[in-house]
Amino acid sequence: MVQLFMFDALRQATDEEMNRDKSVFILGEDVGHYGGSYKVTKDLHAKYGDLRVLDTPIAENSFVGMAVGAAITGLRPIVEGMNMSFLLLAFNQISNNAGMLRYTSGGNFKIPIVIRGPGGVGRQLGAEHSQRLEAYFQAIPGLKIVACSTPYNAKGLLKSAIRDDNPVILFEHVLLYNLKENLPEDEYCLPLDKAELVRSGTQVTIVTYSRMRHHVMQAVTQLIGEGYDPEVLDLISLKPIDMQAISKSLRKTHKLIIVEECMKTGGIAAEIIAQVNDSYFDLLDAPIVRLSSHDIPTPYNGRLEKATVIYPEQIIASVKTMISN
Repeated sequence: MVQLFMFDALRQATDEEMNRDKSVFILGEDVGHYGGSYKVTKDLHAKYGDLRVLDTPIAENSFVGMAVGAAITGLRPIVEGMNMSFLLLAFNQISNNAGMLRYTSGGNFKIPIVIRGPGGVGRQLGAEHSQRLEAYFQAIPGLKIVACSTPYNAKGLLKSAIRDDNPVILFEHVLLYNLKENLPEDEYCLPLDKAELVRSGTQVTIVTYSRMRHHVMQAVTQLIGEGYDPEVLDLISLKPIDMQAISKSLRKTHKLIIVEECMKTGGIAAEIIAQVNDSYFDLLDAPIVRLSSHDIPTPYNGRLEKATVIYPEQIIASVKTMISN
């Protein structure tokens, strides 16, 4: 085992896959000489050179389109978005090109592209740098979407995403890059379509992902001390959603709380609620509780920013209320 920060785990995954397969390359703003804004590509330029670690202009629509074209020719590009909010400028390329070309070409083209980078509510980064775009992309056919939450799953998911022949968006949270964890020295990959059972329990199922996993576990630590027994699922895969794992948990607990940093309207939780109501409504003994961010641009003011997202005390209160009713 070796202890790594999350940014190092992502860097190690990228390095291993570039070393394993010469068709893998990375492009984005400041990924080369500077080593990436969060140092995920640090020193890779010195090892692999200009043709495999490409510094691009500030033109997301152009370099994401270039990456899709490269993928069509058989290369395996990794696009780093300096901030995932900026990828709205490449929405057309991600939707109409990356998501659809394998289908619209009748399977003649594969699109093995990974789009990854930081997002989420940080420490006073302002509205335009604090967006959560998972729900924006969740509706696009042809994409796979995953959200890492630990150094371990960050590395395993990125390696699997690079090897996949379909476009994969990997959401990383800006506040998790300095998270530390012991990782196996042996190579490993993780599935792109499976949730992780973080804690087994019997009273209530808490479904979450990304940074909110850590808020949930802080709440769960206190709840366990008070005699409660919650089950925790980390979604990891946001498209497709692992409804099998959720339904399996509901067969034990019959109660569901969803905790997300996404906005409430049209968020990931909204999709889960719709699917549970469609197929697993009879498993529920109580209405589903949705703990989501407020539907407003994220304020710059620190106190207001904190007020827009979910914290452990709200999770604790919701669990106690649901179980007591």
